[in-house]
Amino acid sequence: MQVKDCMKRNVFFITAETTIAEAARLMVEKHIGGLPVVDSRGQLLVGFLPLRSLLMTVMPDFVHLVEDFDFVANFGAAELRKPGGELLARPVSEIMLAPETVEETSGLMRAFALLHQHQLHDLPVVDAQGKLVGIASRVDVGTAFLSNWNVTQGG
Repeated sequence: MQVKDCMKRNVFFITAETTIAEAARLMVEKHIGGLPVVDSRGQLLVGFLPLRSLLMTVMPDFVHLVEDFDFVANFGAAELRKPGGELLARPVSEIMLAPETVEETSGLMRAFALLHQHQLHDLPVVDAQGKLVGIASRVDVGTAFLSNWNVTQGG
């Protein structure tokens, strides 16, 4: 099975000039955890904006300070922290990551290895020319593996 057989094809994306506020709004509205960043023509992948990059922008000291969160029952005021308008107006190009991608014809193991190696939840999928054609999540790839198990109901 290839990545193109299990990826999502309806992908929401942004450009490098998109503001942090616009990216956050899109993540909230679409209930997604990452946005591919494409060139001004909306085709070639130039970056990736995971949810954690937005959160780290607002709470970098807190996240780096505490390595083991198990002992904290309630984060209180930290959960209510809101960024200022100046930060929200900045372009996502300032906080986006270099894109990790997988070609649509790659096998599932390649996609899983990239997701694991780079600690990603979502992996942009590109064609041979580097054009964004989909996104594959850990769940997409994992359930594709499970579908090959030929598990019968109740068996």
